[in-house]
Amino acid sequence: MKYMNWPLPALLAWGTSWLLFIGLQEIGLTETIALVAAAFWGGFLSKLVHTPMRKALMVLGFPVSVVVSSATLSVPPIGWLLLLGLIVLVYPRKAWRDAPLFPTPKKALIEVPEHIALPAGARILDAGSGMGDGLVALRNAFPRAELHGVEMSWPLRLLSALRCSFAKIRQGDIWLIDWRSYDMVYLFQRPESMPRAVEKAAAELRRGAWLVSLEFEARELEPHAVVYGRDGRPVWMYQVPFKRRD
Repeated sequence: MKYMNWPLPALLAWGTSWLLFIGLQEIGLTETIALVAAAFWGGFLSKLVHTPMRKALMVLGFPVSVVVSSATLSVPPIGWLLLLGLIVLVYPRKAWRDAPLFPTPKKALIEVPEHIALPAGARILDAGSGMGDGLVALRNAFPRAELHGVEMSWPLRLLSALRCSFAKIRQGDIWLIDWRSYDMVYLFQRPESMPRAVEKAAAELRRGAWLVSLEFEARELEPHAVVYGRDGRPVWMYQVPFKRRD
């Protein structure tokens, strides 16, 4: 079976484990047997992913939710299923191949203008703008720029538009929109997304434009500059035409 895009395997494991847990008790099995069977089921589904951290999240997600439900918050099982439904609503399937909700710290990009000089009115795109944290950080770094955001999730797009009235934010797929009109594209994606971002930027960004990535580098490129925030996260800066590593 092909690996499924994260976090779909986790949602599948947690949701079906809860359904199995409830269903086995409905047919007369004890709570303990139902719990063990559902936990094993979540462990079996962890084969759908291939990193230790994601496997651990899939295996532990259901048992932890049971403990929290019974011992701390008294959340009924249906509450966890409703939570999964909310996650699916906020985080549409097409976005699962990209980053989960990674908020950019407010001051993460504050040193970028020391290496990238943009004129007033320069157009900057936050590709995958989420709740608007990246746009806030970009405004702190480039207060005279024209800021744009694109976000796949319509609830997050609406929330970020209310929060970031200074930016133009639309719902859409970062891989389908045209990057040609932007002087800078900012990303806080996943390592797996960076090769695709590099190819898109190389094909569409004009000479002199910038690709900026928080935390995750484009391993095939030589960066123009790298700066480190207070939390130790690097900001990688690449200018078109890109200089590729040998």
